[in-house]
Amino acid sequence: MELENVGAPRVSGDLVGRRPAYFESLARSIRDPAELLRRLDLSDELLPAAVRGATEFPLLIPEDYLKRMSPGDPLDPLLRQVLPLDEEFARAEGFVDDPVGDSAARQVDGLISKYPGRVLLVLTGSCAVHCRYCFRRHYPYESEPRQPRDWELALETIRRDSTIHEVILSGGDPLMLTDTRLAEFLAAIEEIPHLNRLRIHSRLPIVLPDRVTDELIAMLSKTRLTPIVVVHANHPNEIAGACSDSLGRLVRSGITTLNQAVLLKGVNDSAQSLIELSERLIDLGVMPYYLHQLDRVRGAAHFEVSESTGRKLVAQMRSKLPGYAVPQYVREIAGEASKTPLF
Repeated sequence: MELENVGAPRVSGDLVGRRPAYFESLARSIRDPAELLRRLDLSDELLPAAVRGATEFPLLIPEDYLKRMSPGDPLDPLLRQVLPLDEEFARAEGFVDDPVGDSAARQVDGLISKYPGRVLLVLTGSCAVHCRYCFRRHYPYESEPRQPRDWELALETIRRDSTIHEVILSGGDPLMLTDTRLAEFLAAIEEIPHLNRLRIHSRLPIVLPDRVTDELIAMLSKTRLTPIVVVHANHPNEIAGACSDSLGRLVRSGITTLNQAVLLKGVNDSAQSLIELSERLIDLGVMPYYLHQLDRVRGAAHFEVSESTGRKLVAQMRSKLPGYAVPQYVREIAGEASKTPLF
């Protein structure tokens, strides 16, 4: 089940070895463009472009996420996030392989340090879904640690720096690791006395909801660190069914749960979509955190919305929503010490 394409997330060997219950959901994921078009009753005219796009960045869509798409609609906002298109091969000025400066901020293998007081661990290159706008779609995951013993240098770097108070688990998607592997990382992190907070950035509660297991919730509820889970939903149609249930379970367990979205042309570039997304999140107790201006990664230029349009959309959100329901509209600029507010 390894996806060997250079720069593409891989299906975790940890999952393959232990086969947790949610592994079956992942195993049923759609990887074949022809099957995707057939399942959604879409024209075969889309197939050549989908096949070409998938050669550079593989198609991967969980079954549960597929079921939230509208059959027969090639412009479905969830489909648009994952369907390979010929536009991905268009060269656009300013769109590069590493738009957020990960390489320059990489201290040691697996460890990225951009902002004061916190560091990010790239735990895995695996994801449960391949979003076509992913800012790490060209990331050299093959260069990062893959075995627990290989993480010692990163952990020792954190131990030596008492100014670090928060560790962010990222990837890929850190929840592609099993609860057993996550518990091993958590135990090592908890032993570092100057750490206070643990943040997990994950799209799995949205696209693979049964990954929110009782074991995961218990682990995060019992840690001495303050746990924060940051999920990633872009459109209100994503917040439905089992996804709503998984988010509700996180919130009811007392774990701070935030959402970050990316402003995407043809997906959520309307005030109505953004307002409804915030309302669905708030109703579940999930706080809208960031609305990101698109990171200018090569292959994603067709998703870009202008900043002027983004500011107008956020102004409309502010006119319709309470302040706590309006996410911060930001851009990440490589080398800057924080996200840059755009409104």
